[in-house]
Amino acid sequence: MRKRIFEIIEPATKENTLSKIYDIGMIIIIYLSIIPLAFKQEIWLFTIIDKVAAVIFIVDYLLRWITADYLFEKKSPLSFLKYPFTVMAIIDLISILPSLTVLNNGVKVLRIIRMIRAMKVLRIFKTMRYSKSIQIISRVISSSKDSLIAVCFLAIGYILVSALIIFNVEPDIFDTFFDAIYWATVSLTTVGYGDIYPVSVLGRVITMISSVFGIAIVALPAGIITAGYMNELEKK
Repeated sequence: MRKRIFEIIEPATKENTLSKIYDIGMIIIIYLSIIPLAFKQEIWLFTIIDKVAAVIFIVDYLLRWITADYLFEKKSPLSFLKYPFTVMAIIDLISILPSLTVLNNGVKVLRIIRMIRAMKVLRIFKTMRYSKSIQIISRVISSSKDSLIAVCFLAIGYILVSALIIFNVEPDIFDTFFDAIYWATVSLTTVGYGDIYPVSVLGRVITMISSVFGIAIVALPAGIITAGYMNELEKK
């Protein structure tokens, strides 16, 4: 019985029609549950959608938990303890918590969770388990994590160095070191909001250099992921 439940709730294979129906139904529920976030006013229909979606997500979470031993290659009782700490289980739980106040308004602690209503938008990540493309990208990120971590440290180091330089070159413009880090991050990504900017010639030269090198650093992760994605497609 549990094995059959696992086969249904897991992403469908071509032969498993019931699992396909379950997957499509879950995707529809996920997107419907996000619609109320686009409106400020409370509408009775949105409340019903929220309640129904919360119940469905809770049932889905529990079903995945009680069949967790089929998820891991090595079946053992420890699988039930390990599952709540997997990435997708954490996403599932976080997407459920803000709706618990709808189900039980008497719990004061859970009213605090209602304040972070925007956390419901994480439900969109629940669709990751149903998308083959996203699963490929997840494998690419996992296989390229060493390169991506190296680029991340390179970007952080570059931001800190740039911030330190501009903070000392333009002391009148940047009141705090955080302002300098904010400017360095914006320059690195070449966004350029223009709310904080250097006024001296030296400061502007540093900004130009920072932006040029920022393009190269920002392009590195895209190149790594693209190369990994192409390799995964070739394997398939």
